[in-house]
Amino acid sequence: MKLEIVILAAGKGTRMRSDLPKVLHPVGGRPMLSWVIETAQSLKPAAVHVVTGHRAELVEKLVADLPEKLKAGVSCVRQARQQGTADAVAAALPEVSDNADVLVLYGDTPLVRSELLKTFIKETADAPLGVLSAHTDTPKGYGRIIRDARGGFDCIIEEKDASDAQRLVKEINTGIIRARAAVLKEWLPKIGNHNAQGEYYLTDLAGLLRRSGLQVAICKAPEFETLAGVNSKFQLARAERCCQRTQSRRLMDEYGVTLADPERLEVRGSLECGRDCFIDINCVFEGQVKLGDRVTICAGCVIKDCTIGDDSVISPYTVMEGSELHKENTIGPFARLRAGNVLEDRVHIGDFVEVKKSRIGAGTKAGHLSYLGDAKFGKDINVGAGTITCNYDGANKHRTVVGDDVFIGSDTQLVAPVEVPAHVTIGAGTTYTHRIEAKEGDLVITRPREAVVPGFARPQKQAK
Repeated sequence: MKLEIVILAAGKGTRMRSDLPKVLHPVGGRPMLSWVIETAQSLKPAAVHVVTGHRAELVEKLVADLPEKLKAGVSCVRQARQQGTADAVAAALPEVSDNADVLVLYGDTPLVRSELLKTFIKETADAPLGVLSAHTDTPKGYGRIIRDARGGFDCIIEEKDASDAQRLVKEINTGIIRARAAVLKEWLPKIGNHNAQGEYYLTDLAGLLRRSGLQVAICKAPEFETLAGVNSKFQLARAERCCQRTQSRRLMDEYGVTLADPERLEVRGSLECGRDCFIDINCVFEGQVKLGDRVTICAGCVIKDCTIGDDSVISPYTVMEGSELHKENTIGPFARLRAGNVLEDRVHIGDFVEVKKSRIGAGTKAGHLSYLGDAKFGKDINVGAGTITCNYDGANKHRTVVGDDVFIGSDTQLVAPVEVPAHVTIGAGTTYTHRIEAKEGDLVITRPREAVVPGFARPQKQAK
């Protein structure tokens, strides 16, 4: 029997107190719904149906913008009015094949693991309906699993409709079910809305089948944390922390990364690491980041879409994006690498140095307080403090090219477009323009003539 998956993503998420649809709030740097779709696709279903409702156009845009591999076989169907989870599943049923096995997931439960879902599907495959439950010491807000005298499934009671005794039950309904499509199509129309919310609860399906003598299989998950739904900003933060713990464990187990404190790491994308890497506290990784062997990332760094080569050290509070670093680079502290950089081996970019859209040759050093933008620097160049490439003329960006083994004194301005030949020495305080015709080995100095004005009278404020 082929598998089709229905993902419920229509809710407003009132308790989030946000104009953004609940399922679009991020966990681990990605909208919650994208995590659920990725997990769904890992099960290799015949189709995935995303039920949209509140601000449906935003949710549908997310689906449309997914990578081709992730959105293959995914379609959206709108729930006309948000009248509960049973109504949401019913909205998708016209698109579901009659002979399908249907797995219902939730767009606000981003951390559910595919391995658990595979086990759930397998263990409940012979029953018309399967229910996934879990144990939690804090069941508030969840429907309770009520068992019969023999320990079998009896029904699910939503908290708002539960008695005081039922609210003490700590086995909760995760909301995830597996059912035959024919069962859903026959029984969902029979669900009523006689409850505190006036909604059509998908959870009532299990009780209906049970009272009609049909089997309801129940599978209890080994843990609850990754199954917790997100209905508030507090729960969103809790899901984020759970996600980051998983990322930390993955880095330590798969790559052998040493983390100074696994609780103080943020991975908001993909992070791959070589051997013997060290990551200090409060570092943030965004987008696609790859570290080579023996890379050290010091405290407070923010790194986005970068490749960092072997034996490189990124000193504290460095911000980097869209850059490729070769081997043995030392960056920071307090450096900024904007997008478009390539740094060859043994480059040093020091404190308060900004580099943008530049290629920096092997062994070149810019120790501090400089700006290098739209430039190509050769090998073994010394860039003195306060050096800047004047790359913008108010309308257009221009390029600076500096040859190998150039010495650039402090407080130098390289006014682009300009090219400095190899082996030139530039004296401190020089403004180097295209009009300077230096040759290899020359010394270039541009300074005004010194002047001393005896007895100079400073301007004074006039008395009122």
